[in-house]
Amino acid sequence: MDASVIVVGAGPAGMMLAGELRLAGVDVVVLERLAQRTGESRGLGFTARTMEIFDQRGILSRFGDVETSDLGHFGGLPIDFSILEGAKQAAKSVPQSATETHLEEWAASLGADIRRSHEVLEVTDDGDGVTVKVRGPEGDHTLRAAYLVGCDGGRSMVRKAGGFDFPGTAATMEMFLADIKGVELKTRMIGETLPGGMVMVGPLPGGTTRIIVCERGNPPQRRDAPPSWHEVADAWKRLTGEDISHAEPVWVSAFGNATRQVTEYQRGRIILAGDAAHIHLPAGGQGMNTSIQDSVNLGWKLAAVVNGTATQDLLDTYHSERHQVGNRLLMNTQAQGLLFLSGPEVQPLRDVLTELIKYPEVAKHLTAMVSGLEITYDVGSGSHPLLGKRMPHLELTTAKRATSSTELLHSARGLLLDFADNPRLRARAAGWSDRVDIVTAEPGHRTEASGLKDTTAVLIRPDGYIAWAAPGSHHDLPMALERWFGKPLAG
Repeated sequence: MDASVIVVGAGPAGMMLAGELRLAGVDVVVLERLAQRTGESRGLGFTARTMEIFDQRGILSRFGDVETSDLGHFGGLPIDFSILEGAKQAAKSVPQSATETHLEEWAASLGADIRRSHEVLEVTDDGDGVTVKVRGPEGDHTLRAAYLVGCDGGRSMVRKAGGFDFPGTAATMEMFLADIKGVELKTRMIGETLPGGMVMVGPLPGGTTRIIVCERGNPPQRRDAPPSWHEVADAWKRLTGEDISHAEPVWVSAFGNATRQVTEYQRGRIILAGDAAHIHLPAGGQGMNTSIQDSVNLGWKLAAVVNGTATQDLLDTYHSERHQVGNRLLMNTQAQGLLFLSGPEVQPLRDVLTELIKYPEVAKHLTAMVSGLEITYDVGSGSHPLLGKRMPHLELTTAKRATSSTELLHSARGLLLDFADNPRLRARAAGWSDRVDIVTAEPGHRTEASGLKDTTAVLIRPDGYIAWAAPGSHHDLPMALERWFGKPLAG
């Protein structure tokens, strides 16, 4: 084997996965067709859930002083995200290019082997491993790994080569997105419709302006290159009457509203993550965030299988957990597209939803949906309110120092927090101490709303989700440890 895992694609999903695998000691090669990062901003910012993920790996500080906001939308209808108590705000105006840069630097610092100008030509899974034919700067050659993960985007070569089914709906319209300079435009929020379509204008740092242009009735085109600035400016003028042809385009792109999801996230030794597994209309920046979270869910599970501490049963939960999340992503982006891309015939629906959003429970539901905060995994039955949910940030004091539940997850290991100084509990978990950190800690302020007020112990997976809690789990601790971390050490 040339590597335990080969990752195809050096975007946010691929870099996040490479970092997660390296934290677990897995050797990983990342193959990227492009010679260098595009520098295109594309997705802007990241959701509250992704902020939490970056924080739990200790990499949020790499982004510097991140501007955050409570303001969001569902299909162009404004929502105040602060209605969800205790959640981090979403990051604003962090271009995807910056996210890619920071994640690549992080993965490289952990020892990931990142190879640019390497295009994957063929993929063969023989059951014992995966052979990849690659065209690189020094010619064609083959690489072999135990597993191959396709993080190579919506047009994934890995998905096609692996024979994955990719059902869904084809694009029915084409939209333009551009970052431009040298023109002043009034801000137009997403969802501001015009007689012929929809436009959006938003200021970016450095005097750059982001615009989106959608003409209704504009059929999708097969493109081998981005649209010309002339096309974008003409469409803008038809919709708004404004001439912006003199502006300087930083970059231009076209996208559609195709919606597809693979039926299985793993076939044999080939696995998909991110846009390779699901494509949809961009709405609220959910695509990049869901892709990063795919990788965080997959990384520790794949590493456990490669390292021999877990079986395929654990890896199967990657599909069962993330396919459901992807399915809801497609559902909500389709619903949002109907709201902000349709014509006046949908205005009554917009009006009704505007009224409904004023009800706190409706606003909370929609906010949790688009921010990823609603996710709950099946970790077994029980009455504890946080089973299957993410561990909230909790300040802690151990015998040695002050810390937090977030900081203790930096190493991407399992974490058993003993709040009751229970030696029997710690003894029962000792067989997993090579994979799970067992920490006795005095918790800080715990409110009823946090879900942790009367909790005496929690078992947290490396991705930050609670797999067991006491009191409240209907299965015992060793059973939970074995399910998520494999067999205990002998003796």
